[in-house]
Amino acid sequence: MLFEPISLKGVTARNRIVVSPMCQYKSAEGSPTDWHLVSLGRYAIGGAGIVFYEETAIEDRGRKTHDCAGFYRDDQIPEYRRITAMLKSLGAVPAMQLGHAGGKGSAHGPGTGRASLTAQDARRGLAPWQTISASAVPAEPDYPAPHEMDERDIADVIAAWVRAAERTLEAGFEILEIHGAHGYLIQQFLSPLINRRSDRYGGSRSNRMRFALEVTRAVRKVWPDDRPLFFRVSGVDGKGGLWTLEDTVALADELKLCGVDVIDCSSGGLIGSSDMPLVPRVPGYHLPFARKVKAETGMMTMAPGLITEPGQAEAILREGSVDLIGMARELMYSADWPVHAARELGAPNYLELFPGDFASRLKTRAEQRAMAVNQ
Repeated sequence: MLFEPISLKGVTARNRIVVSPMCQYKSAEGSPTDWHLVSLGRYAIGGAGIVFYEETAIEDRGRKTHDCAGFYRDDQIPEYRRITAMLKSLGAVPAMQLGHAGGKGSAHGPGTGRASLTAQDARRGLAPWQTISASAVPAEPDYPAPHEMDERDIADVIAAWVRAAERTLEAGFEILEIHGAHGYLIQQFLSPLINRRSDRYGGSRSNRMRFALEVTRAVRKVWPDDRPLFFRVSGVDGKGGLWTLEDTVALADELKLCGVDVIDCSSGGLIGSSDMPLVPRVPGYHLPFARKVKAETGMMTMAPGLITEPGQAEAILREGSVDLIGMARELMYSADWPVHAARELGAPNYLELFPGDFASRLKTRAEQRAMAVNQ
């Protein structure tokens, strides 16, 4: 099943292997660089079916760091089109994840501890900016309080999501995912850990889901009906959180009505003081979330999380927990993993996952080896 083509609306991927969005911290004022062309090209050459660009902010203040990706200017469209054209030429479906860091913005990257930017950083050309969130509650213990969004701010951010989705379409991406996980802006509205509002965007679960659903409806209006829309969720908050798997199922039910086609199941992003445990990092640790969402809603699902072996991925698909296998760090380690997995699982013509020149030369080598053995 791993190497059977899959159709999602009007888009068909050559297999079920998805390169999950992975932040690179290599962008230039939000735009792609040669790094993106080379690194994403590795995954397409290696045979993945769907290749996501990294998490990409819908506005400049929605980035986590100065080096994070963004798609908030029209002049960026040709730069991203260069990426999608390359991926398509190599047989992969180009996909985009759009998000907003909210209160997790104005920070350093992981290489320097993700600390909040300060006036000292500004003197080095890395000026901090005012972040926004559902409430004036820091998303991390040492971060400054964000600005609590009023309804005009909410409308502005939704409009920015729509414009970014329109640019995504014009740039040639064929799948779009809304990032509603990992403690970023949408999850800051969803979880009562951050959302302390008393208006129609806070309080009850249905009110806390309102922002996520409004973003989704607005994006779906401009994203063509024949192209799939994904939504990434944190199945639960991080350790000590308050957002539960039951909440995620309720959200998925509403997202289905908004036109979402695939729920991409992850976890974590916000921490608190409840008795909610840390999700253990064991092989396939997001599968229970995807399995529950799929069973309760009937939606297609995807889940990354320590899926590293071909037989493991095949078994996951056969048991029906997910429809797509999300992979990240294992593909960083071995970008040709799909080809090697196809060979291990006995898929015919596994070398044809490579581009034509690669495949023909490797087939010739295999034939030469076979002739040498027979002689």
